[in-house]
Amino acid sequence: MDKFIAHILVVDDDDGIRSLVKKYLNENSFLVTTADSAENASEKISIIKFDLIILDIMMPGKNGLEFIRDHKKKLDTPIILLTAKGEANERVEGLEVGADDYLPKPFEPKELILRIKNILNKTIKTEQVRIIEFENVKIDLNKLLIIKNDNEFKINNTEKIILEKMINNPGKTFSRENIGQLIELDKERSIDVIITRLRKKIEIDPKNPKFLQTIRGAGYVLWIE
Repeated sequence: MDKFIAHILVVDDDDGIRSLVKKYLNENSFLVTTADSAENASEKISIIKFDLIILDIMMPGKNGLEFIRDHKKKLDTPIILLTAKGEANERVEGLEVGADDYLPKPFEPKELILRIKNILNKTIKTEQVRIIEFENVKIDLNKLLIIKNDNEFKINNTEKIILEKMINNPGKTFSRENIGQLIELDKERSIDVIITRLRKKIEIDPKNPKFLQTIRGAGYVLWIE
């Protein structure tokens, strides 16, 4: 997906609007998935991690506001609401329940692109740390390697995702639930096994970790100076 700026979910029951928005976003280097209802969108977000959601408020079945209420607590994806001219109250309510921006219909496609880019610039870190060294350890996410005392250990994709998040948030505690959401795994025992495997690659004494520590009752944290 390197050629795309971001992956966007467009949710609208109007076939014409979905098609037009998808076509315009595709022409501007965005990957687009569409859904014709809140229920369909719920299915999509359960299997795909989107960078942004464009969401119509008024739809048959569950409306856009109900979709936000159902998912915003566990969904950190930014949302732009599409609203009709007479829906001022709904716009305010949408922002109150967690939407990031709104755009009244009809709208200029160029304005939609500007709003999307503005939100993505605020929410996506463009420069992630990929290589880090501390004491006798070097983690190179570009090469998928951990080098410890001149010994090389390969990093698989699951380990890379966890390390990338922890390296770019040093000192932040990640619960098992947080980690499970990152790697799409909900079995706590399996997450513990992955952390144990990482410790063997990073720590001098994996049973007494200095860097990848357990915070009792909270989760795991990477301490690097």
